[in-house]
Amino acid sequence: MIAVPKILTIRPRLNALAIMNMCVGFFGIQIGFGLQNANTSRIFQTLGAEVDSLAILWIAAPLTGLLVQPIIGYFSDKTWSPLGRRRPYFLVGAVLTSLALVAMPNSPSLWFAAATLWIMDASINVTMEPFRAFVGDLLPDEQRTAGYAMQSFFIGAGAVLASCLPWILSNVLHLSATAADGMVPDTVRWAYYIGAAALLGAVLWTVITTREYSPDQMAAFEANHALPGKPGIDDQAPARSSRAYFLGGLIWAAIGAAGFAGVAVAGVEKELYVLFGGIAAFGLLQIVVGAMHAGRTANGVTEIVDDIFRMPPTMRSLAVVQFFTWFALFAMWIYTTAAVTTVHYGTTDTTSVAYNTGADWVGVLFGVYNGVAALAAFLIPVLAQKTGRNGAHAINLVLGGLGLIGIALIRDPALLWIPMIGVGFAWASIVSMPYAILSAAVPGRKMGVYMGIFNIFIVVPQLLAATILGLILKTFFDGQAIWALGIGGVSFFIAAACALLVKEPK
Repeated sequence: MIAVPKILTIRPRLNALAIMNMCVGFFGIQIGFGLQNANTSRIFQTLGAEVDSLAILWIAAPLTGLLVQPIIGYFSDKTWSPLGRRRPYFLVGAVLTSLALVAMPNSPSLWFAAATLWIMDASINVTMEPFRAFVGDLLPDEQRTAGYAMQSFFIGAGAVLASCLPWILSNVLHLSATAADGMVPDTVRWAYYIGAAALLGAVLWTVITTREYSPDQMAAFEANHALPGKPGIDDQAPARSSRAYFLGGLIWAAIGAAGFAGVAVAGVEKELYVLFGGIAAFGLLQIVVGAMHAGRTANGVTEIVDDIFRMPPTMRSLAVVQFFTWFALFAMWIYTTAAVTTVHYGTTDTTSVAYNTGADWVGVLFGVYNGVAALAAFLIPVLAQKTGRNGAHAINLVLGGLGLIGIALIRDPALLWIPMIGVGFAWASIVSMPYAILSAAVPGRKMGVYMGIFNIFIVVPQLLAATILGLILKTFFDGQAIWALGIGGVSFFIAAACALLVKEPK
């Protein structure tokens, strides 16, 4: 356990065991997340979804994160209970996620599965968001790269288990990997049951073996960290004037409404309604906040929106990197199963042995990249010392881009593990480097809300991918899913170039 002294002015360095204990919970979270990533498209297709509708069905995941993470971050910053500041959210989210994991493979219909995905992702976000802030709360800046790298290790290890579980259950325990039309195979069903138990157990480990600093101690750390005579980014004044909020809100709302009307008139893909609806909603939110400021009303909504517009420069530049990074990842998660089963196994029949063999192999490939990520987690801090955090991140994103393009070029499915090595290095960096950089750029007492706001720049590209990738594939590539991986590779390269422009706080 972490021994917490009464009052300190700087965060003490923690030993390796304490860092490991605070990150074990992410092993369980990633089991749930990994099962979702590797098998959701498979379950949707089994229940009758067409390839070009997969993206819109997946939209529940990022949309839920967009709403949940800033709110959970805001409340966890202000929470103090017998369990501490972040740990109550770990526990509640883990219980709800475990229940959703049990329900998902038993979905009787496509829309039930889509609704369960929504609940599952909301629950994962309740647990995951405070974990990001947890490392920033407990570790001094010089240990945060190591802390987030340890999270990366457990993320990789958990995802390896999640990705390989159906294959292990089929080839080692000889459970059936096929099922009747509209039914989820036993291998997938039992993988979700095992994952639910592992997730709950891992999160309980972190809850039991860690302690958190009190509000007074956190305030002492923050006071010592602040620069004398220089106001912090978290002052209580509105980030913008009411007039600026009204004007900006009207512009965003007008763009959204015009786009919404354009989609209706042109009769193009319905997925675009989500994109333009989101733009209009953000405009209306700004108008509401402007009205609240004009009436001198302050609450959680105004504080979160003010913090969005008060982001430090480092966070703004990281947002661009995140946009292109997560567009690429979402393309991979949505379309790898469809691409590999169609191109490398030559079938779209979800009841066939070839399709299910290919889908199981995709699970193994996802396990490969997560296994590589678990090992790469120990190399990335060393690389960061030589190139800086942003340089290390750029190098790994390039490797990820080469990996996705490699999947599209290689035709022998037995060789697809090779490009997954590059994806693994990218993934290890994606779940560690941006957070290590960000944690040094935001005030400690708002670590949770800023980690939640940072998730917006993960969610927005996923929403964009979910709304336009299906349309792009259908319009330009005859609906061939393999092209989505090429698009994702190029997006990784753009993210790498943007990472080099990030200026780390001193």
